[in-house]
Amino acid sequence: MHTRPARLIGMVHLLPLPGAPGAVGMHSVLERARADAAALAEAGFQALVVENFGDAPFHPGPVAPVTVAAMARAIDAVRREVGDLPIVANVLRNDARSALGLAAALDLAAIRVNVHVGARVTDQGLIEGRAHETARLRASWAPNVQIWADVRVKHSAPLGVERPVGEEAKEAVHRGLADAVIVTGSGTGVAVATEEIAEARAAGAPVLVGSGVDVHTVGVVLELADGAIVGTATKKDGRTTGPVDPARARAIVLAAAL
Repeated sequence: MHTRPARLIGMVHLLPLPGAPGAVGMHSVLERARADAAALAEAGFQALVVENFGDAPFHPGPVAPVTVAAMARAIDAVRREVGDLPIVANVLRNDARSALGLAAALDLAAIRVNVHVGARVTDQGLIEGRAHETARLRASWAPNVQIWADVRVKHSAPLGVERPVGEEAKEAVHRGLADAVIVTGSGTGVAVATEEIAEARAAGAPVLVGSGVDVHTVGVVLELADGAIVGTATKKDGRTTGPVDPARARAIVLAAAL
């Protein structure tokens, strides 16, 4: 199922949802989500990832039912703003099961899974991939939904010696049945080494760059990779937690020369 993802993908970072330490109320969540989605769509972004970015500290495993319900409301609100634009769910830190449930109920294009195969040490502790479960649930619940799997996901470290990116990408695709792989820098907004993009392409699936893409680098990134997920660079004053700045978003689309 290796159909090509969109070339330029924007991020809708949800404000803290009910149950999170900094919860702001659903009215504010929906208002921000609608505004950010509309700004990205109007700028020319071709798809959107919606994630519960404001819910830190994140659960290492399954999130609470209230989080899934709140994300469903937010994604539905985004859908009403952007129409048929593809939407991807990412339930942080690694709840692929809930993401698949959202995808099945809301006809989403894909889910993003931070640790799909293998294991990583994170600020949530040790997170282990559950590709065996996710692939079977996908086949049962939402067979047309793509799985986008991170490789060496940001804000994480290996248990032992780091393995080559190409090797990990191949395992995500050939053994984990991922439809695309995402390469990132070490943290939010950190650029990816160009050689890692090339290595990941050896897996034979689309490669997306998931951090550090901005108005200065987007053109080069899209020459090397199949797509780019852009978040921080679209935000007011370049702050990840801020609202989308329509002018910054438009500048990135123009620089991408789509």
